[in-house]
Amino acid sequence: MEKLTAIIPVGNEEHNIRAVLESVGFADEIMVVDSLGTDKTIEIAKEYTDFIIQRQYIYSASQKNWAIPLGNIQWILLVDADERVTPELRDEIIELLKNPKKDIVGYWIYRTNYFMGKQIKFSGLKNDKVVRLFKKDFCKYEEKHVHAEIIANGKLSYLKNKFIHNTYTNINDHITKLNRYAEWQAKDYDQKTGALTPYHFFIKPTWGFFKHYIIQAGFRDGKRGFFISWFRMYAILMRYVKLWLLRKNLK
Repeated sequence: MEKLTAIIPVGNEEHNIRAVLESVGFADEIMVVDSLGTDKTIEIAKEYTDFIIQRQYIYSASQKNWAIPLGNIQWILLVDADERVTPELRDEIIELLKNPKKDIVGYWIYRTNYFMGKQIKFSGLKNDKVVRLFKKDFCKYEEKHVHAEIIANGKLSYLKNKFIHNTYTNINDHITKLNRYAEWQAKDYDQKTGALTPYHFFIKPTWGFFKHYIIQAGFRDGKRGFFISWFRMYAILMRYVKLWLLRKNLK
């Protein structure tokens, strides 16, 4: 059986760290990548692993690309602090590593998303998936500030079982997260976006809401579907507001 390193990037995740570490307890090596947080995350993590490394956080892809080569095992399972490996997913990974396919360098893993304490089945999240099980010598994250995905030098496949993904802590933290992501996205969009017009500030945010709420059936998720769609509209608007501020050298 091939061995496995689980990598957990964290930053002030004391409310999440114990559960996520317990869910990856089957891994041969557990690496916690701390972004110099100030809460009890590291204190709790030391109950589960001695492999704790720290680095000032720049953005997600940068942090992960720095950490991945430091693992001592070829196969990597990267799990964010707000994700959980289910027993079914754990068993599937174990079986896969007993006889891994030679031509596969990584696997997409679907996610079951929860928002405000309830599973979200629509709202643009129905087919949410990420590449999180992969060979470290063949995969790296693209250099994007937000929503970077794995670039694989080889073939990718799919796992059948899913992560549990808890996307929401509280309203204040969620809006803070959206604003932070918008600021990072502004940097990614600066080189590929022309002059900002009413299209960016009105049509694109409105379309984002319509797409998630109507086309992707967010209305079927009830009030939570409405909130997700509204937050999507807000995130798009703030992306271009932040881009406008960036170009004006304003804050």
